Amino acid sequence: MSLPNLGEAQFDLPTLDKLAPPAPFDHPPRILLLYGSLRERSFSRFLTEEAARILAHMGAEVRIFDPHGLPMTDSEALTHPKVAELRALSLWSEGQVWCSPERHGAITSVMKNQIDWIPLEVGSTRPTQGRTLAVMQVSGGSQSFNTVNTLRLLGRWMRMVTIPNQSSVPKAYEQFDEAGRMKPSPFYDRVVDVMEELFKFTLLLRERSDYLVDRYSERRDAALRSV
Repeated sequence: MSLPNLGEAQFDLPTLDKLAPPAPFDHPPRILLLYGSLRERSFSRFLTEEAARILAHMGAEVRIFDPHGLPMTDSEALTHPKVAELRALSLWSEGQVWCSPERHGAITSVMKNQIDWIPLEVGSTRPTQGRTLAVMQVSGGSQSFNTVNTLRLLGRWMRMVTIPNQSSVPKAYEQFDEAGRMKPSPFYDRVVDVMEELFKFTLLLRERSDYLVDRYSERRDAALRSV
């Protein structure tokens, strides 16, 4: 077969051998969790904290970013303490959980602001590329999937590996007790499902992410620039 437009020197033929991890990681999966509300009684935070407990029970190292004090995107320098904290946590993570309330049929500004502060590229480093992602939402009314769908779109744009499963909790005010703990229900069971799947995908992909997201077009561009 003739492929005259193909740069053979930059073309890679994937094999199972190339997918073998170069060296097994000896640390637990590192999961960053983001939530999208500043309310004192925030159901997205409650759901995020519940997810973090489940992940920690499975052996993950978890960090929850507190969005309080994070300035609006581009309103402060990258050296702002909250901006620097968020970016450092994104680089530290091997997987992430994004959980937002649904407001006006979409994610909240609090959620979007966090994602917007994490750039697609910083020099040659991509703060999210190849990391796994689980998406969740809470709603005040009937069950909806608008927010998780938007989070999936953003995850793809950030070049993350978004797992198939997801969590959508309707009438969230009925699903948590006064202490902010999630009550037993099929919705709780679904959260366990999602975190279990995220943990598995992170174990599977984290050692191979550099190879999995290595792109022919980028290798080709680098070769052309070096000429």
